[in-house]
Amino acid sequence: MRLLLGSLALAGLAACVATPPAPPAPATQSIVALYQRPAERNLINGMRYYEEGSFERAESVLRSALAQGLSDSRDAATAHKYLAFLACAFNRLGECEQQFRNAFAADRNFALSEVEIGHPIWGPVYRKVVESQPPAQAVELKKQ
Repeated sequence: MRLLLGSLALAGLAACVATPPAPPAPATQSIVALYQRPAERNLINGMRYYEEGSFERAESVLRSALAQGLSDSRDAATAHKYLAFLACAFNRLGECEQQFRNAFAADRNFALSEVEIGHPIWGPVYRKVVESQPPAQAVELKKQ
């Protein structure tokens, strides 16, 4: 009986020190608060215009977002991504390539989704840019 009680006590003590508490969840930002910032509002609107097919308006607003200084590097990379899509779609391939380079410069972890990479117009331009990036990005593309 003592052996059983001793084993249970040890198991109980081990459970107390087994795992540290989970880290706190990352802070989030309210969309309303982000929308009140001119650059972020322009990014949101530029993405919306792009999805609606208002390409000239999207391009203008996305350029404004970048000029106004997006506070998050991932947002800047996203603005450059959409500008790359627009440039490629309108056969401005040199500009398309530069926008992808700008996206990587803004966020070294920038990457298109598999569906986006498969696009017949900007997919090849993106792959070309990825191959010219430091090895970490080139390896990631090859994994996809």
